Amino acid sequence: MACFSCCSTKFLSIIFLISAIPIGYLIRLETAKPASHVYAYYSPGWMRECTKWDDVDNRFIVSFFEGGMGVVPIPLQDTKRLEEIRVVNKDAELGGNATLGFTIDRPRNRVLACIGDVLGNRYSALAAYDITTWKRLFLTKLSGPEDEKAFADDVAVDEEGNAYVTDPKGSKIWKVGVNGEFLETIRNPLFTPDGWQNKFVGINGIFYHPNGYLLVIHTMAGELYKVNIGKGGEVVVVKLVKVVEGGPLKFGDGLQLLSPTKLIVAGNPTRLVESSDDWETAKVLGVTKGASHRIVTAATVKDGRVYLNHIFGLGYPKRKHILMEAVF
Repeated sequence: MACFSCCSTKFLSIIFLISAIPIGYLIRLETAKPASHVYAYYSPGWMRECTKWDDVDNRFIVSFFEGGMGVVPIPLQDTKRLEEIRVVNKDAELGGNATLGFTIDRPRNRVLACIGDVLGNRYSALAAYDITTWKRLFLTKLSGPEDEKAFADDVAVDEEGNAYVTDPKGSKIWKVGVNGEFLETIRNPLFTPDGWQNKFVGINGIFYHPNGYLLVIHTMAGELYKVNIGKGGEVVVVKLVKVVEGGPLKFGDGLQLLSPTKLIVAGNPTRLVESSDDWETAKVLGVTKGASHRIVTAATVKDGRVYLNHIFGLGYPKRKHILMEAVF
């Protein structure tokens, strides 16, 4: 996402939020002692959409708004020294597009990453990279200029290696096979709730539950969906998860499963949500803001602790980015 314009409602929403913060207040927030543990690193770019913890190689993997991905190694001593991010891939042919949400597909030793045109919403793709060599394994085009406006934002992977990619512009899910073959587009009336405001950013964060279904969040409506994806030609069934306490989950962005019964809905604010009936219903257990002036977009789990990715880096000439522990 090297370039942006008014065509990107998600980007406009972020800019509106950050521009509403007075400079003096921003400085005070930035210099205040953090309320919880923070990992910080330097990076040349301003915006970092998603971060995931790679427990095998003891590092954070980060996606770049300007395109590409990087890694931040964490010393075993867990020192406070700021690390410098190391770029691991940068596809020249994808220049001008952002690398957004991604997931680690550990059984296949790869990373699945969303590629999207946030400038004009005219290109979407799913890329797969070997997590060791960072060689690209496949690139599957999901939409182009000939299609309706869309952009690939987040992805989940099931036990068979199928990927599910959300489009918050068109509120749909693309399904891609284990070898990169495009399989289908999943649409449902529940994904498009009434109200003009719900069209700005639709279904967004997505996570595959080990019990065999997807959990998906609608950012503006704050609705959580349980998507039974079916196998062998079975019909996809979408249900609205009834949030009986602490809902709706408005401005939820990335999803991260903490356990089969607990879900992190990263956003502004971030919520810890629990279900005791296999995600037919749920309730909010706790809320946290993270570093609110940096805007939370994703969450990851390291050693049982939740860390929040903040989209904005601050500082000059190098930007300081932070991953803050979520305390509920």
